[in-house]
Amino acid sequence: MDRLLQLEVFSKTAELGSLSKAADALRMSNAAVSRHLSALEERLAVRLIERNTRRQWLTEAGQELLQRCGTLLNELAEAEDAVSDRALSPKGMLRVTSSLSFAMIYLAPMLPAFRALYPNLSVQIISANRYPDFIEAGIDVAIRTREHEPDSNIIVRRIGQMHRVLAAAPSYLEKHGRPEHPADLARHNMLIYNLANDPYSLRLSQGSTTQTIRIAPTLDSNDGQIICGAARAGLGILIQPLYIVQGDIAAGRLVPVLMGWELPLLTMNIAYQNRVRLPAKIRVFSDFLVSHIREHSQPGIWIDAAK
Repeated sequence: MDRLLQLEVFSKTAELGSLSKAADALRMSNAAVSRHLSALEERLAVRLIERNTRRQWLTEAGQELLQRCGTLLNELAEAEDAVSDRALSPKGMLRVTSSLSFAMIYLAPMLPAFRALYPNLSVQIISANRYPDFIEAGIDVAIRTREHEPDSNIIVRRIGQMHRVLAAAPSYLEKHGRPEHPADLARHNMLIYNLANDPYSLRLSQGSTTQTIRIAPTLDSNDGQIICGAARAGLGILIQPLYIVQGDIAAGRLVPVLMGWELPLLTMNIAYQNRVRLPAKIRVFSDFLVSHIREHSQPGIWIDAAK
C-alpha cells in the first residue's frame, strides 16, 4: 500500500508542479508528501524530481516513471470504477484537450450544467491545436478533426460534420472588393490556418464543378482565434469552420463571400484510449458533450451532428 501511495504522491507532484499543491490535492501535509517522495527515490535509488527555491522539474528517470505509473494508476481507477458507485457517480479528474476555439464555444459553456450533474468530477481543459500523445500528456478525451487515428488503440466517436466558410470584414470588402469567383482569391489577402490539411490549397465546389485554387497567406497562424481577430480588423479573408465565425457573421462583423461555392466539410470527433472497460468519467462526458452540441448549436452549423 505504501508503494502505491508513493506513486500517487509522485504522480500528483509531477502533474501539479509543486509539493504544496500536491499536498492540498491529496489532503496531506507538505511533510508527508516530501517523506513519501524521498522514500520512493530511496527505494528506487534514483533522483526523480530536481528542485530549487524557484521551481522543480522531472529528471529523465522521473519522466519515464511518470509515463509508466500514469498508466498503472489509470488502470487501477478503472478497476475501482467497475466495482464501486463511481459507475453511477464518477469521481476524480477528467483531462480533455481541444482547440482553443472549440473549448471557448462548446466546452466552457457546458461545464456548469455538467458539474451540476457530476459534482465529484473535476475537469481540466488543455487547449492545443496539435494532437498530443494520450499517454504522455495524461489525456482522457481529445476533440479532434481527423477521422482516423494511426494508433489502433484509439477509439474515435464522430460528433458530426460542419460547414466551413470564407468571410471578411465589411471594411476589407469595401477597400478590396468582393471575390465573385474562386480564381479571384489569388489577388486577395488570405488569412490561413496553417494546421489544416493542405492549408495553401482550396477546393471549392458548385454543383458538378470543382475548382482548386492555390493561395498565398497574408497571415497564417496555428490558432483560429488569431485569424478571426485579424479578419475582424480588416486584414483579409479567412477560411474557418462556421461554428467559430457564426457570432461575428450574425453581428455583421464578418461577411461571408463566395456563398455559391462549397468547401469540403470538416469532421469533428471525440477520441479516447481503447480500454476493456470504458471509465465512467469518459462515458458521461462524451454523452453529455454530444447532447449539448445537438441542443445548443445554431441551425445550419452541423450536419448529421451527434448521430
